[in-house]
Amino acid sequence: MTTDFSNKITILAELWMNYRDDNELVDFIEYNDLGLPMSYLLMNEIVLPTEQAEVYINETFDLLCASLAVKDTGFSSLDELLAASEI
Repeated sequence: MTTDFSNKITILAELWMNYRDDNELVDFIEYNDLGLPMSYLLMNEIVLPTEQAEVYINETFDLLCASLAVKDTGFSSLDELLAASEI
């Protein structure tokens, strides 16, 4: 089981809105300068999803899981994902 696409969007959008100024995440935020704001735009239905947007969102989510050292087991919220992290 993996996190469904709509939850990935919500998790990444919440991360971007609440942690984009966090010094510990500066490298992650800068590297994912497309996937994170795109997730916010998609969540708020400002833009429509495309195949390319899905690629960016999936890549950004995979990188987030890797940076937090968690396996994607089907998260429903950012809090749940952060709680699974051992970092």
